[in-house]
Amino acid sequence: MLKENYIEMLQESLKTNWEYKAMTDYLGERDITYAELAKHIFRFHIMFEANGIKPSDKIAVIGKNSTNWSVVFLATITYGAVIVPILPDFKPNNVHHIVNHSDSTVLFTNNDKWDDLEESSMPNLRAVFSIDDFSVLFQENHETLYKSYSKLDDLFDKKYPGGFGPAQVKFATFPNQNLMVLNYTSGTTGFSKGVMLSNNSITGNVLFAKTNLDVGLGDTTVAFLPMAHVYGMAFDLLYPMATGAHVHFVGKTPSPKVLIDAFQSIKPKNVFSVPLILEKIYKKQLLPVLNKRSIRLLTSIPIVDVKIYEQIKKKLMTVFGDNFYQIVIGGAAINKEVEEFLRKIKFPFAVGYGMTECGPLITYDHFFDLKEYSCGQVLEGFMEARIESADPATIPGEVVVRGENVMLGYYKNQEATDEVMKDDWLYTGDMGVIDAENRIYLKGRSKNMILGPSGQNIYPEEIEDKLNNMPFVAESLVLENNHKVVALVYPDWTAADEVNLSQRDLEAIMEENRQNINNELEPYQALIKIKLYPTEFEKTPKKSIKRFMYKFSE
Repeated sequence: MLKENYIEMLQESLKTNWEYKAMTDYLGERDITYAELAKHIFRFHIMFEANGIKPSDKIAVIGKNSTNWSVVFLATITYGAVIVPILPDFKPNNVHHIVNHSDSTVLFTNNDKWDDLEESSMPNLRAVFSIDDFSVLFQENHETLYKSYSKLDDLFDKKYPGGFGPAQVKFATFPNQNLMVLNYTSGTTGFSKGVMLSNNSITGNVLFAKTNLDVGLGDTTVAFLPMAHVYGMAFDLLYPMATGAHVHFVGKTPSPKVLIDAFQSIKPKNVFSVPLILEKIYKKQLLPVLNKRSIRLLTSIPIVDVKIYEQIKKKLMTVFGDNFYQIVIGGAAINKEVEEFLRKIKFPFAVGYGMTECGPLITYDHFFDLKEYSCGQVLEGFMEARIESADPATIPGEVVVRGENVMLGYYKNQEATDEVMKDDWLYTGDMGVIDAENRIYLKGRSKNMILGPSGQNIYPEEIEDKLNNMPFVAESLVLENNHKVVALVYPDWTAADEVNLSQRDLEAIMEENRQNINNELEPYQALIKIKLYPTEFEKTPKKSIKRFMYKFSE
């Protein structure tokens, strides 16, 4: 158990950075200082107490990234209650299920989301508040709630008659083993499970970031990952709030243009992202230039190629703003072709590997330490890892971890907890190898693994990684069909339309792709057939394809 405590870190940050800006709603023309953030938090504490909300009660929040969303989150955990962040993309029946399963007594939601929900389907809720303006949307007891809410200013002044300043910022002490976050992940296998993350798990992630990522007072960040997901929550909210940084929230999932505009105006130091952003920039903007005959010729000439790559790197760096230091990639594996190119131009990208059950971090490497195709070193002093394999360095096996960041278990689901946790070790479901420097190299998910004709292990992700870089492939899904390896491909219709390709043309191109990729694969991995798929594949919030939804039919 760690000696440090996140609530104490936040308390010190609020006191120390009192006059500085803490949060801004990008394009919303609203920002708050650390002083205003502290006041908001303590006003909520008064309201919670007046309405009989107890520490350890569950408070759910659903909505797009915003200062108000963040205030609710921080007010809840500093009160000692358990926050239940719900992804705004979840359908109403999933939201009802999570609110009920989590035993939440209060819900905060955007007004437009509330229009889709039914209070009768969440019978245990005592109250529902709007994130937009903190108004009351629903209440179980009209008189009690409105009475305290309407007199909140008076209650606050009565509690702090001498005024409210840094000296008044003092949170109750909550042990590190206490449950802090109940995070429901959609996963890829049906109904989500409630991951119980302790104060210790959150503290471990933030403490590692504080000692390795160097974002502090005067630094700006752009929060565009969904903060209801633990990656965005830990590194776009909790970490910068503990260091005095200034967070700018981009609400809904932004378009590339909005995001680039945000980077260039806000000038973040570190950018936390999933691989998709870099992969889109590479495929849509850089690859067409690199494939020009003149550029191919120049990059084949020694010395000249270095100059060309320097110019490409310089232009790519400007996309992220003048203060950019590095982009931290997590949430999914980065495409190997993209990684190779970024290395070639010496672009500063760091990589972390984790999962919701570890709040999320398991491994990390700075861009100057990162080894090719690695997902980083196991966090020294925080986590341990081993590979369930006869030869962990060469034969892939399941990645098994334990340490400060590991969850308490799944809420009200001991059977599921026992399936993945044995003697404090968490079985991740990921397959990989580990080197002498404790770096992990992932091969794929164990449950996705296809057994080859002679018992060989085939990892679909490795084949998809190659296939996704082939002509007119937007995304792909490799599956097993009658003990054969096949693929569904969602084509790049935009590129196809630009050159007037018909579906028959695309089918012929995919057959050519199949033959070309088989030249790069082992015989037992060979694709027998590629079939066009008409729409984008359904994805989780981490942008992983929901594989369980798809089958290959002739």
